[in-house]
Formats: sequence, C-alpha cells, structure tokens
Amino acid sequence: MGGQNPTAEYIVFDLDGVLVDSMQVMRQAFHTAYAEVVGGGEAPFEEYNRHLGRYFPDIMRIMGLPLAMEEPFVRESYRLAHHIRPYDGVVEMLHELRARGIRTAVATGKSGPRARSLLGNLNLLDVFDHVLGSDEVARAKPAPDIILRALQLWDAPPGDAVMIGDAVTDLTSARAAGVGAIAALWGEPDTERLIAAGPDMVLHRPAEVLSLVPASAVR
Repeated sequence: MGGQNPTAEYIVFDLDGVLVDSMQVMRQAFHTAYAEVVGGGEAPFEEYNRHLGRYFPDIMRIMGLPLAMEEPFVRESYRLAHHIRPYDGVVEMLHELRARGIRTAVATGKSGPRARSLLGNLNLLDVFDHVLGSDEVARAKPAPDIILRALQLWDAPPGDAVMIGDAVTDLTSARAAGVGAIAALWGEPDTERLIAAGPDMVLHRPAEVLSLVPASAVR
C-alpha cells in the first residue's frame, strides 16, 4: 500500500476487539478453562491477552499451557456468546461499506465455525463475503495465509486490500500478505505496542473505516 492515506476496495477485518466486544467473555472462558485443566493459582489472562489474534492452540504452546484447555475454553465461549455485542458504530459501518460496493471479509484467530456462529447470532454473517478461521489455513496469524486466502477467494490483488486489526499479530500478517496494515483503537488494544509497530493508518472509531473508501465507490 504505502502512503499516509491508504484506500481499499477489499477490507479484511479481525473479529475480536475490532468488530465485537468479546473481552469479558474471553476472560471468563479462559479462567474457567484454566481452573478445570490446570487447577489452582491465578489464570494468566493478561499474558494470554498479549497474544490475541493468534489461534488458541498456538497461544497455549507459546505460554506452555496444556492444549486440553481448548475444549473448555471453546465450550464456555459458545455458552457465553450471547453476551457479545458489536462495538457501537460497527453495524452501521459494515452496512455502509456494503452499500458502497466494498468487499469485506473476516480473518480471525477463532475457528471458522465459531466465528460464523457468533456472526450469525448477531445477524452479521451475510454482511461479509467470507469469514475465515485460523483452523482453515495452514498457518494462522502472524503468517499471511488467512489474508492470502481471502484475496484468493476474491481474486483480488493485495494492493487493493487492507487488513484492520487491534493486535501486532494482525499488522504482521497484513504486511506479509502485502496489504495495508490498519490499526483499530476503539476496543481494548495494547495501544503503545500497536502504534510502535508502525501501522499504515490508525483508526479511532468504526466510522473512520469509511475514510478508506470513496463515498461514490460502486462495484
């Protein structure tokens, strides 16, 4: 991409922390999984939080925690999913992008089925051309595979696309895929680390996503 004001015909979104506020559900699910599998002691959620954007089993390997935590974590995530809501302004932004003919996809650290279930419950699944999970590519973020898969499905060049995420993992994946790396700051990101990673653009509100596309854009 390059430049201070990237534009895009294709936008790939991270899910948690960008489109939906799932932090409390993730925290509760992680604490429950840790208690069931590991036992006593304080669940290291803050360390887990620093790795968000990655696939859950990858985070467990990085942290040296049992992969068996995945089953109760996913179970609790499904059970508590009704507490998750889109951030203010996200629904309106997504529908406006669609009205302008912009193609959108989700590339998440979640599994594909869990991401599609969540977006379906929020009546947002049909807004996206593609919803891709980390279990559906060979290598999860920070590798570029999940973004490259979206581009392949669209038959789109990287130069016409951006990735919007709230973690350094997202920006790293975007750069490796050759798309614009956009930082979203409206959730609960590690803002200092995210800015230090040098994103191509920083957005403070969901409505600012519309600055990436012209109002007259029609495909």
